Amino acid sequence: MSGAVLGVFVLTHFANHALGLISVELMELARHPFNAFWRSWPGTVALYGALTVHFVLALDSLYRRRTLRMPAAEAAKIVLGLALPFLILPHVVATRVEHVLTGFDVGYPEMLRNLWASTGNTVRQSVALLVAWSHACLGMWFWMRGRSWFPRYAVPLYTFAAAMPVLALLGFYTGARLVPPAVPSDSWFRAFRADPKLLGEIRLGLTAMLASLVGLTFILRALPASGRVRVRYPNGKVVTVDPGFSVLEASRSAGIPHAAICGGRGRCSTCRVRVLDGLENLPPPGQAEQATLARIGAPATVRLACQLRPTQDLTVSPLIDVENLGLGGRVAGEDDAGRERRVVVLFCDIRQFTTLAEQKLPYDTVFLLNRYFAVVGEAVRESGGAIDKFVGDGAIALFGLDTGFDAACRQALRAAQRIAEGVENLSRTLKADLDQPLRIAMGLHGGPAVVGRIGHGQATSLTAIGDTINTASRLEGLAKQHDVELAVSSIVVDRAGVVPENQERQEISLRGRTAPLETWIIRHVRELALPGTPAA
Repeated sequence: MSGAVLGVFVLTHFANHALGLISVELMELARHPFNAFWRSWPGTVALYGALTVHFVLALDSLYRRRTLRMPAAEAAKIVLGLALPFLILPHVVATRVEHVLTGFDVGYPEMLRNLWASTGNTVRQSVALLVAWSHACLGMWFWMRGRSWFPRYAVPLYTFAAAMPVLALLGFYTGARLVPPAVPSDSWFRAFRADPKLLGEIRLGLTAMLASLVGLTFILRALPASGRVRVRYPNGKVVTVDPGFSVLEASRSAGIPHAAICGGRGRCSTCRVRVLDGLENLPPPGQAEQATLARIGAPATVRLACQLRPTQDLTVSPLIDVENLGLGGRVAGEDDAGRERRVVVLFCDIRQFTTLAEQKLPYDTVFLLNRYFAVVGEAVRESGGAIDKFVGDGAIALFGLDTGFDAACRQALRAAQRIAEGVENLSRTLKADLDQPLRIAMGLHGGPAVVGRIGHGQATSLTAIGDTINTASRLEGLAKQHDVELAVSSIVVDRAGVVPENQERQEISLRGRTAPLETWIIRHVRELALPGTPAA
């Protein structure tokens, strides 16, 4: 919340700077409503309360971080956040503090004139602007990167993030060059201004206070905690850490390779360890850890290293061998970790393809498959989806990578219709070479899945993993059993806004699911009336 308040302040302040590209008068005109809000009692409490909370939270996060080994982006956010108060302090004292002491309101003309008169002031203010904006953008990126809608808006957001500081700096420089020089008649108001020596003392005192708080945080981090914990590993290594360290942080602090695909957030089980000794002294798993362990059916001796914070000595054995997997000691990047989002998955293959292939020459089979895959690929692409992979005579497609879930449901159903139509046209084209028309079976299901890049080397591709994909595959098998073109879960049909008429609806028990799944059995998928499309 504090970051959001500061982000709004920075955005409106920089937008005011950008008006200098037009005129100093317009900058000054826009400054009055800006100051009217932020210098009011609600605005003052919100702004300086957010500043205080944000700085305290940054110090607390730095203190609680048991190791300074971290990804570069995270380190940059912390460094920029700690540097920012020192950079903006002179500007705050020269504007807000003086206003509080004397009531004198420094306007854009004098502020620009003073900043432009000194090269040091100009550089410091420019650096402060870039640091403030970079810190705000990094904070927003950490918050948005895991959201399902982020990929859809990533390009305009990145463009805006790059353009805003450029416009603000250009407005600042242009306004400073356009502002008229001071004239002797302007000197009368100096009698109403605060003593420069007093402002300097205030600035020095606030700087010393901030520096003391940062220094104290590092000192407290360096102090040995009572009852240090020893974490032993099977290779004989022993890492001694303070209470509060997670086992994952202990591994990283000692340079021990330890997988953590989700970045240590308890969203995956790749960092899991088997506790060989000291299990009885460990704190119980938290809610997030317990949910993940239950999902993989882990025994009581297995814990997540990123969530386990021992208070007494223990011996652990990481269950994922990072070195033999070829990952070395690196921390997985964002592309490796993937994102959890709601997608719709389409499974499709040709009925009785094995019998068909046995009757054809291998090259003829390859020709047929390529024509069929072209039909499926075009249908998926034109509907707004993406091909995950082709396997044998089957294809897997994903919808919702850059759209909302409701739109993905409509796209998937439209793709199924286009595939059915395309396969029928292909059968007519190849009628002379086929003993019987091609028939397809499709399964559609939507829900949460982890979408990321999986593979090794050049054999890496974007794919999805989760129960949603398994369910879609079983629905495709269900379509084969019922000799129909499509078996689709009711959630996809309902969210697409489709009302199937003269179609069979069943509650299907699928292997691996405890509750039955409401499923529509669609004999001919083109009979569905999709929004904006008449029924066949």
